[in-house]
Amino acid sequence: MITEHALLPVIPGQEGDFEAAFATARAIIAASPGCRSVSLSRSIESPSSYLLLIEWDSVEAHMVGFRESEAFGQWRALLHHFYDPKPVVEHFQVVSGGSA
Repeated sequence: MITEHALLPVIPGQEGDFEAAFATARAIIAASPGCRSVSLSRSIESPSSYLLLIEWDSVEAHMVGFRESEAFGQWRALLHHFYDPKPVVEHFQVVSGGSA
């Protein structure tokens, strides 16, 4: 399992619209094969900044299975116009801790 970590810089003043669009987009990505969980958190110190964490079965489930699917086009249409600049996305693998 891997965790996708995305810092989402939402254009100030559009946070409410972004959160409403994310409610729809969440269902799209959550239904993707290999997606285990999705969480979105809003920064307290920087309220236009969001942290998206998605657990995937593998990097390929995200980068090939989702990113090359029709669902990604729907996700992108719902959310990508809210970002400035482009989000930073990385994948992480647990090396210590986690579930026993």
